[in-house]
Amino acid sequence: MGVSQPTADTRWRCTLCGNLTRFDVTRTTKAVEYVHLDLAGEPTIEERDVVSETIESVRCRWCNAADQIELVDRPGASA
Repeated sequence: MGVSQPTADTRWRCTLCGNLTRFDVTRTTKAVEYVHLDLAGEPTIEERDVVSETIESVRCRWCNAADQIELVDRPGASA
């Protein structure tokens, strides 16, 4: 079960330890990239268009909890 992405009005919070700032996020991304190779063959991604993205898991960096992450309102967010 995936975790929702924070919005302009919400953010993640660990319900176990209260962490609001440090998370390990595992996500699956499908993207189309324009890759430019220089004459030596070194690639540079010049354009990237994300077609879809799914957050698979969010783990608290402080207490290592993976099933305790929730979305909460940001301070000053409009109701």
